Amino acid sequence: MQVNFKIGVLQDKEPTFIDEKKVNVRKILLTWSNLISISRILATFPIIWLHQQMGQTAMPWITLLILYIIVSDYLDGLIARLTNQISEWGKMLDPIADKVAALILFLYVFSLGSIPTPFLIFAIIRDLFIMSGSALIRHRAGKVPMSVWSGKIAVNVLSAYWLVVFYRPEWVKLGDILLGATVSIMLYSFFDYFHRFYLILKGADFN
Repeated sequence: MQVNFKIGVLQDKEPTFIDEKKVNVRKILLTWSNLISISRILATFPIIWLHQQMGQTAMPWITLLILYIIVSDYLDGLIARLTNQISEWGKMLDPIADKVAALILFLYVFSLGSIPTPFLIFAIIRDLFIMSGSALIRHRAGKVPMSVWSGKIAVNVLSAYWLVVFYRPEWVKLGDILLGATVSIMLYSFFDYFHRFYLILKGADFN
């Protein structure tokens, strides 16, 4: 049987489904999970303000806010699944909140001279490519692909690196090790996203 491709849609054949299982994705904005995603961005500003007010020293409130940002990255998705409120808005807001919050916090430690310029440029370019790919998929398929697990792992390793340079900038050797691990997993997740986008553009179905 001949298979024809047209504008990323596989014809004459049942599309391959690339997610683990089908879920009901709703078109709603105001959900608890989406509000949690947005709050992750908002929490970065008091962290920076408090750090400046305390003479660039950490304090319990800063630690609590950082812990909230880390936990909320899992909490929003968990609540969305438990309340059956997985949404197209949520699929966009969750990764955008991750990237914007990380950008704000890394720009801050960059201003303190704690991270190298090439890494900051690399991270920004990588995220711009991933977000452009998601926008292209949304334009062609009318929906946004979910994040890949390697992307979540990359966020965790990135967070560990940021915590070290924020709390213990004098731990240079550990920072260098985490920097290398961060770049490695970010590169892996980039190609993971690229492969996923390629399959979708070739006609694969997804949530």
